[in-house]
Amino acid sequence: MAATIPSDIEQEVALEVAISDRIYELMTKRGLSKVEFAQALGKRPSEVTKWLSGQHNFTIRTISLLSVFFGEALIKVDNK
Repeated sequence: MAATIPSDIEQEVALEVAISDRIYELMTKRGLSKVEFAQALGKRPSEVTKWLSGQHNFTIRTISLLSVFFGEALIKVDNK
């Protein structure tokens, strides 16, 4: 019998992957390698690798840092 993955875990994984994909998209748009991106932020390349893995639990602080760096929202929240 296969175990069922709780929907909150599925949502968490989907968000982690979506955020990682967005970071990669913005890096590519700017023509930045992982090393260049890490240097520009004062981070280690290994940290950027974690961000791009799709398995990193991002803090609001990191999301804000990256949004400011790229000059556009990393994620958008619908405030209805």
